[in-house]
Amino acid sequence: MADTIIKIDLGKSCYDNDMIHNRWHPDIPMVANVKPGDEFIVECYDWTGGQIKNDDSADDVRDVDLTQVHFLSGPIGVEGAKPGDLLEVDILDIGAFKESQWGFNGFFAKQNGGGFLTEHFPEAQKSIWDFNGMFTKSRHIPNVEFAGLIHPGLIGTLPSKEMLADWNKREKALVDTDPDRVPPLAALPFSDTAHMGRMPADQAKTAAAEAARTVPPREHGGNCDIKDLSRGSKVYFPVYVDGAGLSVGDLHFSQGDGEITFCGAIEMAGWIHLRVNVIKDGMAKYGIKNPIFKPSPIKPRYDDYVIFEGISVDEQGKQHYLDVHVAYRQACLNAIEYLTKFGYTPAQAYAILGCAPVEGHISGVVDIPNACATLWLPTGIFDFDVNPSASGPEVKVKGGMDVPLSPDKE
Repeated sequence: MADTIIKIDLGKSCYDNDMIHNRWHPDIPMVANVKPGDEFIVECYDWTGGQIKNDDSADDVRDVDLTQVHFLSGPIGVEGAKPGDLLEVDILDIGAFKESQWGFNGFFAKQNGGGFLTEHFPEAQKSIWDFNGMFTKSRHIPNVEFAGLIHPGLIGTLPSKEMLADWNKREKALVDTDPDRVPPLAALPFSDTAHMGRMPADQAKTAAAEAARTVPPREHGGNCDIKDLSRGSKVYFPVYVDGAGLSVGDLHFSQGDGEITFCGAIEMAGWIHLRVNVIKDGMAKYGIKNPIFKPSPIKPRYDDYVIFEGISVDEQGKQHYLDVHVAYRQACLNAIEYLTKFGYTPAQAYAILGCAPVEGHISGVVDIPNACATLWLPTGIFDFDVNPSASGPEVKVKGGMDVPLSPDKE
């Protein structure tokens, strides 16, 4: 049995655990050390550190402090790993804690993070999902049940000092193009809520002012939210500091491609069983700039889908040139509109697309001026027929609570 090298207590604050951090910085000390070939288990808080509760109010999502996130377990040092190497990480197993068999999905208010469709869903909303073995369903979204594909939303290695400086420079330049935008164009360093792990307090104060936020994916991995990084997958991370500095968190029970509600997966606390190895000089040998991975052999299998197309013409009818972002947005909106015809509210439909194992595809980026993106909605997740028919849609969704919503504070 593999040893648990990082343990957490869900009843205590993340800030009281020095094996947790919520920023990226090359000087954050390693909290555990392993050797190539070692297997080990790491326990993880949910990404908000317990700010979201299992109840029927979305006030906690509305009021969540996003400057705190994400709370990560690590960093873990790997003996012999040097800059330029590849860190090979096998995800051997992953699961929820026995005492915490539930997760949450949320839409953030436009004034506090927003999301992919924030213009259509500007207020905070939440759905709770209960786990029953490998399956999940929600009291807030009736007539839906599916198997989870559990995965870490965030996993990566520590950046070098040079890489950290590059991140801050380019993201600051982006924010400067529209500094008053709501939500902002990027999450810049913010020291007040930084948790720098085992870094000494005097050093931490200075480092936190330049430490990178954990919000986006970057060259080291980070918050990639790739749902296929589940049991049996293998990831190859670039190494930028001695020991690599592997950290992991933001565990998801299930997620649709794109994690379109931002807090778009079924977020949970839990554990992950890993194995590491090192490929010397792997970055140069294979021309690696960003992580690459082998997907999990375990995946919910569906053989029937309703597939929604979107093109790069936005809701106002404006033409965009081969814009996949706009095209996928339209595919999602088309799917939401379709599901409302069966009785779902738009919010319930939006939550389904964020949580369920929907597939997103870039279907065409060559036929000017329109890119084509598609969203594949598995029909088997519903307990009724959602396929088109000559008789038209029959309203089947009855009973159950709508997604809890909290209006913006005045």
